[in-house]
Amino acid sequence: MMREAVRHSPAAKVMVWDPFVRAFHWALVVGFTVAYLFEEPHIVHVWAGYFVAGLIVARVVWGFVGSKHARFSDFIYRPSTVIGYLRDLVRMRGKRYLGHTPAGGYMVILLLVMLAATGIAGLIVYGGEEQAGPLAGMVSEATAEQFEEVHEVLANITLALVLIHIAAVLFASHVHKENLPRAMVTGKKRR
Repeated sequence: MMREAVRHSPAAKVMVWDPFVRAFHWALVVGFTVAYLFEEPHIVHVWAGYFVAGLIVARVVWGFVGSKHARFSDFIYRPSTVIGYLRDLVRMRGKRYLGHTPAGGYMVILLLVMLAATGIAGLIVYGGEEQAGPLAGMVSEATAEQFEEVHEVLANITLALVLIHIAAVLFASHVHKENLPRAMVTGKKRR
């Protein structure tokens, strides 16, 4: 009886994801979704892209100065560790990590890079086709046309990574018997 009370007590949980990480995560979900779904009106797409870009810059800074589990140094592992983790996870015995898993850490970096690349391509398109934004007057219309397809391909690759991320989070939640999406809302995970 006493053991069960301890297992379900608030002390059995620990704060892992700070308010910035949680707000960043869900704001990024909204920003990317809006940018992806709303090409028209164009201004909505553009401002959603600026919003995502601002979030990325803030997250990179937070990756160096933020709380323990927000720092890149906490979740960047050797490739062999990532491969071993994935192998064990597929076998339903992956090691549980309090912060990001080795594969999760790589996904964070990959998503940040792909979102940045998508945004840069979008700025090139916007600067050349609309003669607007920070690259206005510096990009030819021909260059902008070439980058329009690059922007779309990068956005679609990013969407595919997001879907893989969601599937992996759900699978890891099952393997570790832990609701990882809830942890990204509350910030807390079991000790």
